[in-house]
Parts: sequence; structure tokens; C-alpha cells
Amino acid sequence: MYLHHKAFVLSLLAFSVQHAMADQPTELATIQLHAQPKTLLNVNDKAIEHEQLMEGATTIGNALNGQAGVYAAQYTGGVSRPVIRGQDGARIKITENGGDVLDVSSVSPDHAVTVDPNSAQEIQLIQGADTLLYGAGSVGGLVNVVDNKIPNQMPKDGFEGHIGTRYNTGSDDMLYSADTTIGLGSQVALKVGGLTRRANDYILPNDLQQQTRREDSTFAKSDNYNAGLSWIYDRGFTGISFSNRHDRYGIPGDVESEWEPDANMMLTVPAEHEDDEDEAGGSSWINLKQKRYDFKTQLNDPFAGFNKLTVQATHTTYEHEEMDGDTPATIFNSTGTDGRIVLENNPWAGWSGQIGTQFTRQKLTIDGEEALMAPTDTKRYSIFALQGKQFGTVNTKFSTRIDHQDSHVNSDQKDFKGTAYSVAGETAWEFVPDHKLSLNASHQERLPMAQELYSNGGLHGPTKSFEFGNDELTKEKSNNVSLGFHGAQDALKYNVSVYHNWFDNFIYANTIDRVGEFRSVHYEQAKARFYGVDSDISYQLSSIYNVGLFGDYVRGKIESENAPRVPAGRLGTRINANFADGYTANAEYYHVFKQDKIASYETNTSGYNMLNLGLAYSGKLNDKTGYRLYTKANNVLDSKVYQHESFLADVPQVGRNFTVGVDFNF
Repeated sequence: MYLHHKAFVLSLLAFSVQHAMADQPTELATIQLHAQPKTLLNVNDKAIEHEQLMEGATTIGNALNGQAGVYAAQYTGGVSRPVIRGQDGARIKITENGGDVLDVSSVSPDHAVTVDPNSAQEIQLIQGADTLLYGAGSVGGLVNVVDNKIPNQMPKDGFEGHIGTRYNTGSDDMLYSADTTIGLGSQVALKVGGLTRRANDYILPNDLQQQTRREDSTFAKSDNYNAGLSWIYDRGFTGISFSNRHDRYGIPGDVESEWEPDANMMLTVPAEHEDDEDEAGGSSWINLKQKRYDFKTQLNDPFAGFNKLTVQATHTTYEHEEMDGDTPATIFNSTGTDGRIVLENNPWAGWSGQIGTQFTRQKLTIDGEEALMAPTDTKRYSIFALQGKQFGTVNTKFSTRIDHQDSHVNSDQKDFKGTAYSVAGETAWEFVPDHKLSLNASHQERLPMAQELYSNGGLHGPTKSFEFGNDELTKEKSNNVSLGFHGAQDALKYNVSVYHNWFDNFIYANTIDRVGEFRSVHYEQAKARFYGVDSDISYQLSSIYNVGLFGDYVRGKIESENAPRVPAGRLGTRINANFADGYTANAEYYHVFKQDKIASYETNTSGYNMLNLGLAYSGKLNDKTGYRLYTKANNVLDSKVYQHESFLADVPQVGRNFTVGVDFNF
């Protein structure tokens, strides 16, 4: 089957090249991160656009991986979450069009984020005061995925869209994607889209192929489709959409344990199934299904004093089965609802921004062999506001958010009720033209999640852990400061930031015992702090070549001990070339240093070198249709890559691999 896929891709490429040589090509600008242009004034905010995402992003984590301060905690070919400034999980909130994604990805690192980067128009990395518009506690940053599944404007000339396909040699990964927006009359727009992906277990570096060529249970399959319909009028739009997602992906090294915790949570008592056959991976996988319904309406100039009113609502039904061969071993069921009302105000004495309210509810039930906790019902009520004003060469913003949470558990454990108060401020001073000094400061409070409160101590095979919740947890508090220097001249661009986060009641999974690969962990609270630096500097050498340096470093301490899974330092360089006649190229090299500042029960992780190369060509078939051909060489040095920030730090990542693809836009 893959042979036919490859032949199809090569045929498309040959077809495109043939037309490219016959038509006048257009020049493509270098792809780069840019400041978010809407209400986000923070100079640290960035966005990765659709074109770059289509060249290889398969998960939210690897879509952002490589940006200064951002790593991807890879779990398998179908799962990775971003790690930003040493923070992950609940402290890196992921939203879709500003609303909650309503999946169970924050419960465990082997659970996929149900937002596909290949369907996104852009992915925004938000840092600073704007994060409180969407959630509290994301001290490293917040990730917002914009997908425009509900059209907000009529398509030009009655229709527009894209078709793309790509192939990667590392896992025989074939991906097809398409979407189109069609005008039905003068005021109604219909958008339909979808993608399908098939990837085998990925190939290991040559030095690790003594026992097997591929890493077991790293396959990934995905089928997603969506449809949206909007009525678009002079003062705004009103629309609905439906999305359906079905993923199947492997769980590397999921094994049964010969141990179970005793009354002190120590792994010293043999389990009753001690003599059961130990399945060393390869038969464990996840079967994930989600249906999502969205509504959104936007009205411009709704009433005096306000220039925009936005109302949106989401409802999801989610299920994933953790499979043992063909048999569901554990089943997660989630029903979620999220609603937001946001008003954007006209300047009041020079201050403009947003005020809003949000309601989120999620019911979660887990059944089967590894039922981590009793059924829970969590409700969150929120109000938030952000205002900004320009004072000469100084841009200032302030925001606040109040969250009230009710968590009910169907057991003898205690229900949780709590209210969190968060405030943030930022300022950017343009001390000379095109050069800014920024200061961000915030006090943020995060309420504990259901699994932190109610995990029942059962075995979770994918993370090889026995997790014990703590229904005595209180809200987590942090004070956060970031100082940055930023430049945006024609030739020189730079962003350099240093930051420090101080936590009270930091919620973390403390490993108190480990036997072999298995850990006994207990959710606890303590003082913690994280500090570091990240930077990205580039210079336009000529009309063709742009060179840059980037790097990051973070340290994390809980009390006097090292925090777990903190990424190592990284330093690298990039070269981008924008040739004439539509050709572009890039090269990236970086070194990840050894991580030997480790937490209890962790082991040192070796450093590695990474070299990636890319070449692309852009042209036009006609006035309406353009295309882009690209090829990428990844991990050219075939380095052995182990990620300290991953729960599977001992699982090697993919070896040398190549990507080839084509996208048509019309």
C-alpha cells in the first residue's frame, strides 16, 4: 500500500514541476515567526503559519519544537506536547480558537491533544498579560490554535482552498489533506476539510539497529474531517461547525508490573499477577474518537462603547480505549462544554482591550484495568479583562482573571471548591527606534486538576507509574517576571529574554520509590522556582541570505532538589536563503547539551547534535492556482536522540529521515 502512496506523491511532484517549468514562478518570502498582529502587543508573542505547519508538523509539540525556549515532550508518533521554559502539562494550556480543547491530554502524556496542526491556519504562542484571556497558570506560555473551521468572510471569487500531500521516510508517513470554502450565494459560506495520515513504527538511527530496525509501537493513524457553515453579513458573521476525529497510535514499551504499592506507597509487594506473561510493548495502543460541535457569532459595533462582541460555544464527546491487542483494557469517556462571551471596547481614556466571561464543564469517567480515578464532574466559572494603552514610546497592558472551580468525585474522597485570582502586567519601551525593552510580571493562581486530586494509586502502564492523588491539595500560586530586549530593524532582528518564576504550593508528581522501570508517585505541594534565558537573533546579510543564532537554558528546583524532566540547554544556528525564481532553502544546526542536573530516580541524558536541511520551490499554474514543492532532510547526522523532558526519556527518537511534499492553493 505504501508503494502506491509513494508513486502517487512522485506523480504529483512530476506534474507540478512540469507546469512550473512552463509558467512564470512567483517569489516566496522566507517563513519566519512574527508578532501576533491582533490585540496581542507583547513582543514575545509569536505565530507559526499554515505553510510552515504543512511541511512536517504532525503534533502540537513538534509543530512548536525548535523555537527558542520550546521543546516537544515526544511520547510516540502520534503524541507530543510542548514544554515551554521548563513547564508542561497543566502549566501550558492549549486552546482552540480561544476555547478549551476538552480532551484528556493533560491527564497523561500518552494522551493526544485533539487539535491537528495540519488543519490549523496558524498556531500562536502567547506569553505575557494576554494569557489570562484564556486561562491562568500558564506561566511558560499559552498555545492557541486558530483553524477557521467556521468561515468569517466570503471566499474570493466564490471559492478557495488547498490540497496537499507529503511523505516521510522515517516512518513511511503518508499524509493527505484538503479543505475548501465555497460561497453559497452572496452571504453564506460553506467550508469542508479533512486529512488522513498513516505512519508505521519509526526507523532508529543506524547505531541502534542491532536488535530491531524500528522502534516498536510508535505507529500513528489519523482520520479527521470537518464542515462549517456561516452566514456573513455587514456587521459580522454567525456560524456552526462539526468535526470528527479518529486516531490510532502505539504506546511504546507498555508493560505489566510485577510490583504493587504497599500502604506506604513503596513498590515492595508482588502483585497477584506476578507470573503473568510480560508483554514488552508492541500490542498496546490507543483508539481515540472525538466529535466536536462549535458555534460562533461575531457582531461589530454592537452598542455604544464597544466595537466587537464575540460569543462562542463548544460541545465535545470524547472516548479513547487503551487497547491490549484487540481488547480494550481501559476506557476514558469525556463529555465537555465550553462557552465564552467577549466584548472588545473602544478606547476609554486611551485604554482599549477586552472583557469577558467563560464557563467550562467536563465529565470524565474511566473504566477498566487501569481506571486511574473515580468518575469526576468539574465546572469552572471565569471572568477576565485586559486593557492596554500607548504612552508615547511605552506600550502598557494589564490583565486579570478570576476562576471558580467545583470538582465533584463519585467516591468517598473530598469534593473540591476553590477560587483563583490572577493579575498580570507588561510594558514595552521603544528606547530607540526599532529597539524595545520589555518587562512582564504576573501573579497567577492555578486550581488543581481532577487527576491531581483523585488518582487512586492504580498502575498506569504507559507511564510505568502508580499515581496517588491528594484531595487535600490547595491552589498553586506563582509570581513571575520576564525581562526582554527586542529589535526589529530591516537587517537585524532579535529577541532575548531572561525570566524567573517563584511558586508556592507547586503541585507535582513526586516519585517516592522506583523498582526497575516502575515508579510510585504521589501528588504533593512545595515551594519551587524556575529560571532561565531564551534568545533568537537573526541578521539579513544580503537580499538572499539571512543568518541567525538561537539558544535557551532553564533550571528548575523544587525545594532544594532538581525538578523532574527539565530540558537541557540548547545552542544553534540557522541560515535561510531566498533565491530568485521562487526557490528558497534553509539549514539548521543545534547542539543539545547533556542533562545531568536530575531529580531523584532520574538518570543522566546524553547530549546530541541535530542538523536539518530544507529546499522549496513556489510557482503558479494560473492566476488562481499556486503551488509549493518542498523537501526536507531531518536529523542528517543520524544522531541518537533521547529527550530528558519526555516521560519516555529512555526511548530513542527517529533517525535520519527525509520529507517530500506538494501543496496546491486555489
